[in-house]
Amino acid sequence: MGLKHSYTFIAPFYDLIVEKATHSVRKTSLQQIQHLSQPEDKVLITGIGTGLDIPHLPPDRHYTGIDVTPSMLRKAERRKGNTNITLQLGDAMKLPFEDASFDLIVMHLILAVVPNPQLALLEAQRVVKPHGHILILDKFLKPGQLALIRRLANPVIRHIATQTTVVFEHLLEECAELRKVEDEPVLAGGWFRRILLQKN
Repeated sequence: MGLKHSYTFIAPFYDLIVEKATHSVRKTSLQQIQHLSQPEDKVLITGIGTGLDIPHLPPDRHYTGIDVTPSMLRKAERRKGNTNITLQLGDAMKLPFEDASFDLIVMHLILAVVPNPQLALLEAQRVVKPHGHILILDKFLKPGQLALIRRLANPVIRHIATQTTVVFEHLLEECAELRKVEDEPVLAGGWFRRILLQKN
């Protein structure tokens, strides 16, 4: 089952599963936008899903939210209210934007979802401006971590909803223009991490 089809199926009950579990860490993560950007800056949210980030977005920025699943975007549209955000279909692994288009990119729960997280991070590196930031919230294994149950579950789960074996450090190795500024464990004993990157 492809990502678009599986999340079309998941969309009606996605919020019931994800919203409560991630509300606090999502809010804390997005508070950084005010410190990492200036009013009128352009902010991209990749994999915006049903728009759970939208209520926590600081005003006075220009937001663009993309998702590959139309049914998720329809829910996000109902949630956006007066937020200055444009929602559009788009693939995190092939962003429909020019190089250096955004001052800040938010990647919440998307790198472990897409089939090729390496390509998604490379695309974020491409479209963020020099000295801009990428704000990540997701689940990652640590280099060399055994995590046997997660590894055994991954061949099935990755085709339905998410990967459970992504090692962030391996992704970052291939992104020569990005450097890690912050890395904080936030949920599930450190499986979920909040990571801040900056482009050279």
